[in-house]
Amino acid sequence: MDPSELQEMFDKVELDIEDRNTETSGNKWSPSSWRSKKVTQDVIYDDKEELDKVLAKLRHLPPMTSPREIKNLREQLADVALGKSFLLQGGDCAELFDYCSKVPIENKIKIILQMSLILTWGARIPVVRIARMAGQYAKPRSKPTEIIDGKEVLSFRGDNVNGFDPSERKPDPQRLLGAYFHSAASMNYVRTILHSDFAVLHDPTAWDLQHFRNSHTREEYQSIANRLSDALNYMKVVGADASQISNIDFFTSHEGLILPYEEALTRELPDPDTQELKWYNTSTHFIWIGDRTRQIDGAHVEYFSGIENPIGIKCGPSMEPEELGRLLDIVNPNKEIGKVTLITRYGCNLVDKYLPGHIKAVKESGHVVVWACDPMHGNTEQSSSGVKTRNFRSIVEEISRSFRIHQEYGRTLNGVHLEMTGDSVTECVGGFMELEHHHLPQNYQTSCDPRLNYEQSLDVALLIAKYHERKRRGSIGLM
Repeated sequence: MDPSELQEMFDKVELDIEDRNTETSGNKWSPSSWRSKKVTQDVIYDDKEELDKVLAKLRHLPPMTSPREIKNLREQLADVALGKSFLLQGGDCAELFDYCSKVPIENKIKIILQMSLILTWGARIPVVRIARMAGQYAKPRSKPTEIIDGKEVLSFRGDNVNGFDPSERKPDPQRLLGAYFHSAASMNYVRTILHSDFAVLHDPTAWDLQHFRNSHTREEYQSIANRLSDALNYMKVVGADASQISNIDFFTSHEGLILPYEEALTRELPDPDTQELKWYNTSTHFIWIGDRTRQIDGAHVEYFSGIENPIGIKCGPSMEPEELGRLLDIVNPNKEIGKVTLITRYGCNLVDKYLPGHIKAVKESGHVVVWACDPMHGNTEQSSSGVKTRNFRSIVEEISRSFRIHQEYGRTLNGVHLEMTGDSVTECVGGFMELEHHHLPQNYQTSCDPRLNYEQSLDVALLIAKYHERKRRGSIGLM
């Protein structure tokens, strides 16, 4: 097939309804009504019969999340939208099945717990924790093919589509089952450790701040850790909500890219309070639409418009303000507070240009959303060594400018959305450990986009905490 033909197929695939045996009734929503729409970023499988067998198996498997958990998150995100809580969402760019293991899971949970504790101390409000994990196995790509060692091969689309090795790039339906079982195993272990003593491991006395090259900065943040430790010890002594230190809510999320998979795990279940039957995506708690798949008349928006889960929408420079208002009306017609999280991703040089228009559009629409800053995707650059990287200063600058712009327009930045890991990888430059471009090859592990490492993630949380502390004192600024 000619590459131009493959590109056209990749960008815009109109599914044949008759061949897929899809039943739709007018404009009535169902988990399969997306099949009557145009699909972007679709996966083309050679063996349709094998795909149907896999999807039938997925429909038979038990849910991974419950309506009660999903409703709990919706209620917490309503508080986030009203400025009563702060959202921390983070994890791998693209999970690998190999990450479904004890140490990677524990490292990821540990850094999210530590960051949330720091943010709670700085903002003086609860933090809602959502991990990009237990399902983040698919990635959209700008091109259907890439050149490796002089040979054109299909792009790596994530472990639930094909393999990272160039010899394993053919889409395999069995990988969808692999995604289910690895997600279920990850969730099971997360629930296990959070009901053990693991959650108390975010004790500030255990933090290693030796990566701070500047001794004055290290001492400054050590004082924050000491104050946090004193506060926690005081809580334990007086018995004030001491159980909250170890008993926490923790939610999972992923991009809802592969719609056949999401459809198979969408179940009609009773609302935990009213017993009314509603449609829940039981593959995760929170699911988002990517910047490449948010077409108003597209399949992804159709699917997302009918599920009870709280949803996210990536919002970048290509999003027209008028389009944003229409999109919110489609996916949240009842204007439920916190149902939608807008995950803004502009780049530090474009946030001033586009964010104000989007804030105005949402205000005029009457929707109350969660505003979360994704400072990662708009700040990707090419390293001198030839690999993708991100500059820590650019990441922090976009967060800082987003805080300022929201305040100028009478709104609040409600959270951050980060691609990060609990491991000490070398994928982004900068941070208080002063990673430089020549350090990247030392431990460059990502299969897709560069992530903040453990130390850099801690740095971001500390800077945001100090921002809130200075704000209370009347002095604003992240850096």
